[in-house]
Amino acid sequence: MLGCMALTALEPQEIAVALEDLVDWRRHPRALATAYEAGSVPAALELVAAIGVVAEETGHHPDVDWRYRHVFVRTTTRAAGNHVTERDTALAARISALAGERGIPAVPAAARSYEIGVDADDPAALAHSWAAALGYQVGPEEDEVTDPFGRGPTVWFQRTDSPSTSRLHLDVHVADELQGEVVAAVGASGGRTLDPSHAPSFVVVADPDGNRFCICTVH
Repeated sequence: MLGCMALTALEPQEIAVALEDLVDWRRHPRALATAYEAGSVPAALELVAAIGVVAEETGHHPDVDWRYRHVFVRTTTRAAGNHVTERDTALAARISALAGERGIPAVPAAARSYEIGVDADDPAALAHSWAAALGYQVGPEEDEVTDPFGRGPTVWFQRTDSPSTSRLHLDVHVADELQGEVVAAVGASGGRTLDPSHAPSFVVVADPDGNRFCICTVH
C-alpha cells in the first residue's frame, strides 16, 4: 500500500531526481502530470480502468481525464496539503508500467495546466467572493481558491506594483522543453513577449490587445 509511505512533501531537488527515472512525467504546480495517447478508444479506456484498479490497490487516487484517445493523469497527495510525496512518485511509476505493458506512449507535452492570476487591492475579500461564485474553497492563506473536485483552474490573488489595464492574467504551465516553442507561437500569432527575465520559471507574454499570459515551468 502506498498509504504506508511518508506524507512528507518532497523538496524540488528530490522531485527532479525522481523525474530522471519517471520519463513519462513532468512536474506541475503541486503535482506530477502526464498524458498518454492510445491507438483507439477501447485501449484508452482499458488504461483508465487499469489505473483505477491500481489506485484502489494502493489507496492513492490520481485525477484521470479521458478525452477520446488521450488519457490525462495528475497525481498529488491531498493529505500532505496537495504536495508531491513518495506516494506520487511510486504511483507514477506504476502508471507508466501499465501504459508500457499496453504499448501506449506518453505525450507529456500535451499535459498543460492553468491558473488564473488576479491583481487585487484586498486578496482575501476577492477570494471569498470568487469562491462563492465558483463553488470553490478558499485556501488557508486566503489568497487563492481551488476547485474541491480538481476540475477547474486554481484562481489566485495578488497585490501588485505593476498595474495593467487587465487585472487578470492566465498562468499556463507547460513541460520545460515546450516553453520556448509556446512563447514563439504567441509571437508568431501577433502577440509579443513582455518580460523574459524570469525564465525558465515564467515568461510574460501578451496577445495583440495586451492581455497577459505567463508561460510557466515549475522550478
